[in-house]
Amino acid sequence: MASKKFIQALELLEEEKGIQKDVVLDALREAMEKSYKRNYAGTESKVEVDINPDTGKIRIFETKDVVDDVMDEDYQLSLEEAQAIDPKYQIGDEVVTEVDPQVFGRLAAIQTKQLLRQKIRESEKDALFNEYIDKKDEIINGVVDRVEPNFVIVNIGRTGALLPKNQQIPGEKLVDGQHIKVYVSDVVRETKDTRIKVSRTEAGLVRRLFEQEVPEVYDGTVEIVSVSREAGERSKIAVTSRKEEIDPIGSCVGKGGTRVNNVVKELNGEKIDIVEWSEDPVVYISHALSPSEVKHVTINEEDKSALVIVPDNQLSLAIGKRGQNARLAVRLTGWKIDIKSVSEAMAEGLAYDEDSEFNKSFEEEMTKIEEPIAEPIIQKIVEPVKEHIVIEDIEDDNEETFDNEEAFDNEEAFDNEEAFDDQDEYEDEYDDEDYEYDDDDYEEEYDPYEEFDAYYDD
Repeated sequence: MASKKFIQALELLEEEKGIQKDVVLDALREAMEKSYKRNYAGTESKVEVDINPDTGKIRIFETKDVVDDVMDEDYQLSLEEAQAIDPKYQIGDEVVTEVDPQVFGRLAAIQTKQLLRQKIRESEKDALFNEYIDKKDEIINGVVDRVEPNFVIVNIGRTGALLPKNQQIPGEKLVDGQHIKVYVSDVVRETKDTRIKVSRTEAGLVRRLFEQEVPEVYDGTVEIVSVSREAGERSKIAVTSRKEEIDPIGSCVGKGGTRVNNVVKELNGEKIDIVEWSEDPVVYISHALSPSEVKHVTINEEDKSALVIVPDNQLSLAIGKRGQNARLAVRLTGWKIDIKSVSEAMAEGLAYDEDSEFNKSFEEEMTKIEEPIAEPIIQKIVEPVKEHIVIEDIEDDNEETFDNEEAFDNEEAFDNEEAFDDQDEYEDEYDDEDYEYDDDDYEEEYDPYEEFDAYYDD
């Protein structure tokens, strides 16, 4: 029944589908055993199929018990029948006889084919799962195979992956034959098939792209601590260096911005802010709100919240358009952030009274600086603030000026956010939950996997 051509076909199947030849041979043995029992012997009979992996030759062996009184011919032989085969057989022995494979009729062959096909499908699903489960949370290259209004099919090698509309970068237009990078968000072993779920909106895609573009990130010299993203619009990444002589931001930006530009190009022009991570939450939060200037940060460890004070002319920049800059900073740092301008803080009496923690920390910071460099540094920090933070007509008619606890260098950002003038829109704008896709509504209206399955079945 089988031949060398059959073995060659199995080798081709292994090469194209990743299904091991031994797995298919085991599946064929099992299918033939079940079919033989169903058509020519009882379900409890002892049948063994042997297939030579080199020549493809098939041999079938059936085992029956030698009994004094035969009750079931499918499982038993009489002593006379057994001794006709070999006189040495006695009651209680097992007789193994070889069955000619040609005994398989058309019905048995069809059943064997169906069982084998089912086993191959199961093996293929297992092979796909085992191959791609190791690629979860990684980037793979693909080619756009088909573009539909609600999804795109991406050829990723041995199979296709479905890229739903809500996992595509907003505003990006994909075309047939286009080479793209996709992020493997999950690999699910389902009853019908193995689903390889890919995305171009995950924050992990930004992280992996920088690993590919920046050797220092790939080898661990520069670490990407956190990533926050609103796909198609803006991302923020926090980086740090394990070596003092390595500039983490400069490494990610690259000479002339080449490295970050390559990432931006892959993300369809998405803006990227690169800030330096710090274990000090005050410093980290200040950096995360880049490109805006931060004058003071007060943190509350208990509820992991922070009050940030910025100059009046920087409030719109700190908040960002539709609250985007603040929202991304919240996701990046994991801290709840409340942003107020200097004027708002003064009007509400926040951190600007005589015994405030702000003043104490400011004084402590300034006293750490020794002459002769103290005065120039203090002037450099305080002078720009005087224009915005001057309180007059206090009860004692004294004029007081205030500054931040620590001067922070503006972190390098790939692009600056335009000022957002309408402050009324800021309230609750950077609530992280407001930006989430409603996957349930999408799936209720349309299930792209049905059309995806039909496409690949064809």
